[in-house]
Amino acid sequence: MMQELINFTLHYIADLDIPIKRGTFIEFRNGMLNVSLIGRNCSQEQRDEFERYDKVQNILPKMVAELRELFSHLNLTFSIGGQISFDVFPQGWDKTYCLQYLEDFNEIHFFGDKTYEGGNGYEIYESPKTIGHSVTSPDDTMAQCKALFRS
Repeated sequence: MMQELINFTLHYIADLDIPIKRGTFIEFRNGMLNVSLIGRNCSQEQRDEFERYDKVQNILPKMVAELRELFSHLNLTFSIGGQISFDVFPQGWDKTYCLQYLEDFNEIHFFGDKTYEGGNGYEIYESPKTIGHSVTSPDDTMAQCKALFRS
């Protein structure tokens, strides 16, 4: 079944008409796959260029939506997690997994940039066990932390 998903994904990427493709497109990580539409060997400038392009074309969200539909029987989560990629992992293995180890804490704050539905921080951001903070950059995270600590 995973072979079917991988074959479909590689074929989908091959058929994309995008400005650049460089290197590794599917990376096997501990407990998950990371799928990069332009490839892991791209430069930061190429990442930024693709991110601007994708904001107009919505390639990542469209592909993730299609994979969710076609492979729903595998009980996988498809989660956009960066400028050029998305993660694929078993349902329940998202960032909320860590909360089972933090039950003794009265307050848990989560800071993330992909807190929208389909983003890799959505589930933990929306969890009733956390106080979610949506951020746009490391500087924004620092500013929100400073404001929180001062209050």
